[in-house]
Amino acid sequence: MKRVLVTGSSRGIGREIAIKLASQGFVIVVNGREESADSIETLRQVRELSPESSFLAFDVSNRKQVKEALELELEKRGPFWGAVLNAGIHQDSPFPGMSEEQWDQVINTDLGGFFNVLRPLIMPMIKLRDKGRIVVISSISGLVGNRGQVNYSAAKAGLIGATRSLSKELASRGITVNCVAPGGVETEMLKDEIREQLVKAVPMGRLATTEEVAGSVSFLFAEEAGYMTGQTLVLNGGMF
Repeated sequence: MKRVLVTGSSRGIGREIAIKLASQGFVIVVNGREESADSIETLRQVRELSPESSFLAFDVSNRKQVKEALELELEKRGPFWGAVLNAGIHQDSPFPGMSEEQWDQVINTDLGGFFNVLRPLIMPMIKLRDKGRIVVISSISGLVGNRGQVNYSAAKAGLIGATRSLSKELASRGITVNCVAPGGVETEMLKDEIREQLVKAVPMGRLATTEEVAGSVSFLFAEEAGYMTGQTLVLNGGMF
């Protein structure tokens, strides 16, 4: 039984990733800040494919809460075989007008979550001696930057650097660590005016679907991807 934690999987991209991995036979631990109608629906869909899947509540930016939740989970059910770090937020603003709270919230969630979640999981994964997979959801913004997203771009670029470094530490254990960096993705939360702007910038003339992002994660979890580590898989419709 290979258990996989998918953070921020109550809806959107995270939900699609959880469903896709469940369809591959993984036991999924769905995560959200709290139990909600969205998280219950995700878990329902995931359990149709992987009945032993479960839900675990924590806010990835809250180090103490994450540590306590994961340590209890590890004690009760044992190590995770894999993890997908999908939880993230954005608080966009031109840099001169960006508040301290906007900076801190994005950095603490999007980048801080990397440390908060993986720090408790890594040694148990190593001791499992069953290789394993870690996939981090970054963004094209972390590669090329974006106006009004200095905080978000900094966090997402930091994830790419952290992924490369951690991949070197874990390579000898057979645990791969990779990023997926989507451009614009079609989700329920995307406002129409933002969608129009994003589509104009994409040579393919459309945004990615959540299924396509999940498919990229699925590939990185496949046995055939076992020699691929420290890489960033860019999903951008030809933007660069």
